Amino acid sequence: MRNLWILTLSGLALACSAPAPAPPVAETEDTLEIAEDLDRRLAQYARTDLTADLSNLSDEDQLVLGHLVSAARMMDEIFLRQAWVGNPELLAEVKAHGGAQQADLEEFYAINFGPWDRIDENHPFLGSQARPEGAGYYPEDLTRDEFESYLADHPAAADALTSLTTVVRRDGEQLVAEPYSAVYSKWLEPAAEHLRQAASLTDNASLERFLEARAAAFASDDYYESDRAWMDLDAPVEVTIGPYEIYEDSLFGYKAAFTAFVTVNLPEESEKLAGYKAELPWLERNLPIPDEHKNLGRGSESPIRVVDIVFTGGDTKAGVQTVAFNLPNDERVREEKGSKKVMLRNILQAKYDQILVPIAARVLEPEQAAGLSFEAFFAEVLHHELGHGLGPGSITVDGRDTEVRLELKDLYSVTEEAKADVLGVYNILALIDKGMIDPEIGVSLSPTYLAGLFRSARFGVHEAHGQGVITQFNYLQEKGALEVTAEGRYRIVEEKFADGIRDLLHEFLMLHATGDYEGTKAFLERYGHPTDELVAAIDRLNAELPVDIRPVYTQADELVAASQSAND
Repeated sequence: MRNLWILTLSGLALACSAPAPAPPVAETEDTLEIAEDLDRRLAQYARTDLTADLSNLSDEDQLVLGHLVSAARMMDEIFLRQAWVGNPELLAEVKAHGGAQQADLEEFYAINFGPWDRIDENHPFLGSQARPEGAGYYPEDLTRDEFESYLADHPAAADALTSLTTVVRRDGEQLVAEPYSAVYSKWLEPAAEHLRQAASLTDNASLERFLEARAAAFASDDYYESDRAWMDLDAPVEVTIGPYEIYEDSLFGYKAAFTAFVTVNLPEESEKLAGYKAELPWLERNLPIPDEHKNLGRGSESPIRVVDIVFTGGDTKAGVQTVAFNLPNDERVREEKGSKKVMLRNILQAKYDQILVPIAARVLEPEQAAGLSFEAFFAEVLHHELGHGLGPGSITVDGRDTEVRLELKDLYSVTEEAKADVLGVYNILALIDKGMIDPEIGVSLSPTYLAGLFRSARFGVHEAHGQGVITQFNYLQEKGALEVTAEGRYRIVEEKFADGIRDLLHEFLMLHATGDYEGTKAFLERYGHPTDELVAAIDRLNAELPVDIRPVYTQADELVAASQSAND
């Protein structure tokens, strides 16, 4: 999933329980209204040059990378429209603006894929229109009640309308489902062509198979076989490209956003983690829930890759940057083959150095702040991603075979990310006890986890992680595993930490196992609102530190130029 450790170890600017008013905007010489603090907002992203070591790649592999980057750029165009159907028209106005803030405005629009600030609870930085909950997937005036009533009255249309890969539009009084392959054909067709050109250049059979299958899926909207081929992918260069995560759809969480990761494999680093794959069945059995709710039949192939990012496109590029991901999300593939965990090493290192360590110095008790380690941070991200493949997925509710995602709807992303955060810590502690992980990582685990919670809390309570992050703070504080000092600094109470983590994990897993929407809503309502102390701590961070990095991919431009030259 997000695909995101945007995981509890990532985050947007925290709001209090009541949304903050939109900031003042300044009317320019034309019709655009731009937030007066645009420069401050842009400064929340630290520009960072990201490169990968290409020295071990053949000339053909580097040409492959160029085509993969070109395909990934098409995901930017598609996601711009998925984020909001009005984006192309407004972006054209932005580019024609010509005001004093022109460069900053264009860059900030590109960061956010639209006029809403993804760090500031999706408040507009351009104009005053509220962000549609259904993004660009549904009619902007469509309400939840109307959609659910329509589904009830038109059951034959329900599968198409709720499909991951359709856009819902009005046709008179009817709601119709338009397939992604038709709506986004202008960009999917050239993306598919670049994938086929890359397939023709590579001598790696698994990469060729995946690229051909994914190119075909862009035209058919059937991603099952190409997801299976992606699970078997093992090549010096790799790409993850297509519609995956559902976070952009905050109306229902039904629709998948197009994204892309173009990467260089680091086989030696990956090999160091290979042993965890064999532990997945044991980790499932070790979950703190009754056996009847454990997913003991799920596939456990689950390869683990450590990679360097060359380029990202689409959904993952918007706002806060992903540090790792766990895919595919198709439960059929996960049941058969498990899921692949991909760690983005160069992004992880950049975020640890530029974000996590400075956060700890400002809000943690000094002794605990000194205990951070990159090894613990890396382990938490890894086991967060492994955690997405554990626990209930396919479930039975009132005699119906269904999925947790379908039952929890808009609450699924919140609880799935929080579950993975907590399960990651729980599993690291269990594997330390089993002798699989160095106990030294355990020493730095809790302060690194706590600093990561603060990093995520800055992303805001309405982002997929946000309310789940606040829930972790409040639940652990209620259990006595977390406390605030008289100076307003936070510390973990070590003797109560493991029990608090176990109990919180039990809560999340049982909400998933039962598909209990109302119970989940009540749980988040109880624990999901920030305390005054937490708001004050976040405010200190926001005044002093960038929230996230802004990758600059100059290497990708060179690779594209080389691939174009080779075609000429």
